[in-house]
Amino acid sequence: MPIKYVSYFPETIQGQAILNNFTRTQRALKYRDNDRVVTRILRGMPLYETETIEQVGAHPNGNLVMRGECIAACAYLKANGITLDLCYIDPPFASGADYAKKIYVRRNPKVAEAIAQAEEEMTDDELQAFEEKMYGDIWNKEAYLNWMYENLLAIKSVMSETGSIYVHLDWHIGHYVKVLMDEVFGEDRFEREIIWDNAVLSGFKTLADNWIRAHDTILYYSMSDEKVFNKQRQAHRKEYLDRFDKVDEQGRKYFDGRGEKLLLEDVIKKGKAVGDVWYDIMSFQQIPTSAENVDYVTQKPEDLLKRMIDASSKNNMLVADFFGGSGVTAKVAHDLGRKFIHVDVGINSIQTTRDRLVAAGASFEILEIKDGVALFRNPAQTMDKLRELIPGLGAAESIGDFWAGAIHDSKLGMIPVYLPNLLDHTTKLLDQPLMNRILQEAMPDLPDGVKRVVVYYIDAEDLPALENFIAQVNPTEIVVELRDLKQVLHEVVVNDIVEFTASEQSGKYIVAITRFISDRLRQKIDAYNQRRALNNGRRKQKTIDEANGEENGNGNGDKNGNGNGNGNGEAKPARPFKPIQISDDGLELIEFVSLDCANTAGAWHSDAEIKIDKNGYVILNGTKTRNFWDAKITCDKKPLRLKIRNIAGDETVIVIQ
Repeated sequence: MPIKYVSYFPETIQGQAILNNFTRTQRALKYRDNDRVVTRILRGMPLYETETIEQVGAHPNGNLVMRGECIAACAYLKANGITLDLCYIDPPFASGADYAKKIYVRRNPKVAEAIAQAEEEMTDDELQAFEEKMYGDIWNKEAYLNWMYENLLAIKSVMSETGSIYVHLDWHIGHYVKVLMDEVFGEDRFEREIIWDNAVLSGFKTLADNWIRAHDTILYYSMSDEKVFNKQRQAHRKEYLDRFDKVDEQGRKYFDGRGEKLLLEDVIKKGKAVGDVWYDIMSFQQIPTSAENVDYVTQKPEDLLKRMIDASSKNNMLVADFFGGSGVTAKVAHDLGRKFIHVDVGINSIQTTRDRLVAAGASFEILEIKDGVALFRNPAQTMDKLRELIPGLGAAESIGDFWAGAIHDSKLGMIPVYLPNLLDHTTKLLDQPLMNRILQEAMPDLPDGVKRVVVYYIDAEDLPALENFIAQVNPTEIVVELRDLKQVLHEVVVNDIVEFTASEQSGKYIVAITRFISDRLRQKIDAYNQRRALNNGRRKQKTIDEANGEENGNGNGDKNGNGNGNGNGEAKPARPFKPIQISDDGLELIEFVSLDCANTAGAWHSDAEIKIDKNGYVILNGTKTRNFWDAKITCDKKPLRLKIRNIAGDETVIVIQ
């Protein structure tokens, strides 16, 4: 549970009118659970303990990479007197979409030499890969806006008086968030609605039977008139420059504009002031081969962040991103001489950002907020597995959707089970408002004969107080049993197995990885192979059925070859499915290897590290090479600890004897 709660604003008074001013949103949206937000807001931001995971570089200078939620991170900043000069956030868009990471199986180091000799180069389509769902952007409107309202209040509480904030959204929810930002920051502090024209000029979008959706919206607010703003300029469009078609006596091209002689060379040099429609920054869908692409599904281009950071901050100012994703904000802030704070709940985000900043030569500290989020590396995947993790939990249609299922006990009968939604961080904390909802709304609707329910929690506000609250408020005779979900998650964490040798040769220390076993990854790959093989068989049968359709030209596989057939009523051969195969030594499942020569415990200090990219090439201490990994890592000092990260992001740390 939190150490304490930190107030959002410096001079909080009893019954302050934070949510009493929230009339516009209450009237327009009528939140069903608004009382829950009231309680959380008045209580303040939860401040948790933090742990330093790693320090990169000698002088972090306030640069932080934090794993945790936005509100908890803001509580940490507030408690430590840290204020932000600029904030950019790219939160979930409430689009209902699932986001998956493509996981590439590396080349086994044992075949690296043969590959190098053959100068073999494979395309992405040829690489062995599978997908893993990272998180789900699945919200109902009311829950999303309650959650966003809390986040915006938390961010505002740590902004400097001259700070600015940019919120990146799209058509799904942006117009609602605009109302929230007017409420939190003030309508008079709204500066601009920026339209980022990120049109993709090919693919399915051009086939839509409507106007092509081709932009995102970025809402820009400031804290005061004393905001920092540096006007940005861009190149003029060719159509404008073509108007300079006259030549003066000195051979210079010019244009008579409103009685003023404009020289082409001066106009090109000065450039055009950037407006609130940005059409000159391409998205990754348009440039998928960009060198800055780190294979992160929601990644934004560096030029987009460069424009905002250049415009709204100065050298050495602090820039933060509380939904940091691929780390583009932190990386660009570093490149521009700013300090940075990157926050995200996903371990994949933290690892991607960490590696990206190392390659950029940044110094920073990695902190983990001990709020329970870190217990599950991948919330989406864990939610899919929870029913398997809890013994005896099965489906029970008679109890409704609120309950995850039920345990059937020989003495007590059916025991409904409540599970917090790990994808919805507002349900992570079991407090009195949430418990009241369970008691007053969910339990009275249970069938007759239910004697007990089990309520799992990740974090509880105050267990003795909750139990007392249940005893006083429970309108039923059903017994409520509270269980800590963290214990379930701890029990299923199985570290990967690493076999290696360590030796010293000519003053160099060499660690050679001889075998790597990851049961979790192998199970996932086996399940992927089975699913793909089954789907491939179904597609093949469907193709055969279509090819054997009507021969009069109406079928999908007619004799003229107009459908899926080959013109003779026969099926085109389905593309054969090649299952992902893992070698006995399993070395192709390794993505990252690091040595710590300073500590046997505590924060990690990387004295040497190797990252293997998806093509099998080595990134040595942040520098890209064209060498294949030989399953070894070398260091000038004697290593004390070894860290290995598998291709899905799980890390294993071993003390070297």
